[in-house]
This record gives sequence, structure tokens and C-alpha cells, in this order.
Amino acid sequence: MGIKSSQTLVSEALKEIKTISIDDAHKMCIDNQCNLIDIRDIRELQKEGQVEGANHIPRGMLEFWLDPDSVYFKEGKLDLDKEMVLFCAGGLRSALAAKSLKDMGFKKVSHIDGGFGAIKNSKFKII
Repeated sequence: MGIKSSQTLVSEALKEIKTISIDDAHKMCIDNQCNLIDIRDIRELQKEGQVEGANHIPRGMLEFWLDPDSVYFKEGKLDLDKEMVLFCAGGLRSALAAKSLKDMGFKKVSHIDGGFGAIKNSKFKII
């Protein structure tokens, strides 16, 4: 049975999506040009802290919360015209999530290189 490894899925996703640096993400946030979306699990946020101004959408609910036809759609939570900038702990889940949003038809989607691990050592404020 030839199943793809998670590593293969991430590698394929990285070829199709936009990866941005911490500095680019920070500038986009300061300039109010994006929705910063933390897709980590709630336990990760409780343990590690949160990024000030980030929207928390657990990875398992991302597609449902951003689908206007879904009963789980969060009306008004995000500006759907702005870029969706995703991050997770290290960048693997956010790569897959960014590809999924792209597959849904979102045009402006990216993920942060290095995820929360890199964010902790940046200009972003952790609360």
C-alpha cells in the first residue's frame, strides 16, 4: 500500500504555498494587512503563550470556521479579503493548513517560516 508520508505531504505543500519570514509577517500585522491565525492546539497556547493580536483557530476546525457555508463559520471573526497568515509550533501543520485553504479557493494565504518557535524570538509580543 503506497501511502504518502506526512513528510511528503508537507514537502508537496511547501512547493505550492507562500512561506513568509517573521519580519514580513510582523510588518503585515503592524500595517493591518492580514489575519494572523494561530492553528496550534489550545493546550499549546496554555503552555507556551499566545501571540498578541493573533486569532486562534484550532487546526481541526480551520476549514469549517472559514467556510461561509459551514454551520461552524465564524461570521465577522476574520476579514476574508486580507491575507491569511498561519502559524503552528514549527511550521509543518501550518504548511498543510495553508495548502488546504488554497485548495478551498483562498487566494491570499501564507504561513510563517519556523512557526511559534521563531515567533518567540521576534518583535511579536507573547501574552
